[in-house]
Amino acid sequence: MAVSAGAAVIGGGPAGLMAAEVLLAGGVPVDIYDGMPSVGRKFLLAGKGGLNITHAEPAEKFLLRYGNRREHLEPLLAAFGASQLRAWVHDLGIETFVGTSQRVFPKEMKAAPLLRAWLHRLRAAGARIHVRHRWTSWTDEGALRFATPQGEQVAQPQCTVLALGGGSWARLGSDGAWVPLLAARGISIAPLLPSNCGFEIAWSAHFRERHAGQPVKAVAATLTDALGVAHRRQGEFVVTDYGVEGSLIYALSAPLRDTIAARGNVTLTLDMAPGKDLARVTAEVAHPRGSRSLSSHLQSRVGIAGVKAGLLREVLSASEMNDPQRVAATIKALPLRLTAARPLDEAISTAGGVPFAALDEQLMLRDLPGVFCAGEMLDWEAPTGGYLLTACFASGRAAGRGALAWLTKFP
Repeated sequence: MAVSAGAAVIGGGPAGLMAAEVLLAGGVPVDIYDGMPSVGRKFLLAGKGGLNITHAEPAEKFLLRYGNRREHLEPLLAAFGASQLRAWVHDLGIETFVGTSQRVFPKEMKAAPLLRAWLHRLRAAGARIHVRHRWTSWTDEGALRFATPQGEQVAQPQCTVLALGGGSWARLGSDGAWVPLLAARGISIAPLLPSNCGFEIAWSAHFRERHAGQPVKAVAATLTDALGVAHRRQGEFVVTDYGVEGSLIYALSAPLRDTIAARGNVTLTLDMAPGKDLARVTAEVAHPRGSRSLSSHLQSRVGIAGVKAGLLREVLSASEMNDPQRVAATIKALPLRLTAARPLDEAISTAGGVPFAALDEQLMLRDLPGVFCAGEMLDWEAPTGGYLLTACFASGRAAGRGALAWLTKFP
């Protein structure tokens, strides 16, 4: 049996690496274990199109993004929120900038330079990183068991931080395989559900063939969830073969998913001309068009063309398209019937996981003393825009501080 005198961190994503950094700074030897051939794989892929580290909006608005988990995450974000995270990135030698949407990015837009600098600092501090080590269970004596290319390896640290991610992107290591391992130890786990995901719509073959892959920009979307609460967001999304995805859809994914679970489907209502009220749109549509086609008329008078015009024709019949009032009303309130969330493994992130009720204030499992949890494996969710990463970093730091306090109390 291999025995470690320090701490084990299982999971080499942002939460795990941050927990390791805190422990190392406290003088604790740390072994980092990851089942993949290298650490930070999901982090790198998430930053492929530009690493959105955090968001620069005011704190109160920022906290609202965490919904009914705000009360649990607020103390963690107060200790290490957007401004602290940005300062930490700068300390690694990575410059950042705030985009027009208030999202914060590295100057080079890439995740790889940040991860390289971070791993260099961790190794210089003494971190021992073990890749291709997939955690499989505990032994009867409480040691950690790992499946490796060299066979089973066992370690018995003084404390453990679990930062194993959610259940999305299994190919990058976040496969939810930890759920039965904790359940076997009596930890009740909230079911893992897709978050920041696409949704299915039964498009006509004509619409799908003509518009799949096209963005729908400058729209507002509303829905009323199963509890009667209204939700509204403005932005853009993308039409897909199966339905819809993109930032606007992701921002509403929690109420969309939960309402479908309760009712079997949900109607998402689009305002395709959010800068104009219904009276103005009605007047523009009813304006005499002379010899111009309806398509040209709608484009010139209301700015409805391309995929927006396709959406209009997808929900209105040919005769209804000749009714100016009906057309105007639909431009302002076009109904889309969503029938299912896409599978968990396609989602950007995960809802569900270890309930906060199972953890103490330092993120230690109440029923497993010396075992801490952090990151996406906790039961919370947030939209894209830097909120996911910020809370992962913050919870990793909190778990690391909790583990450090535990080791101080029980050396």
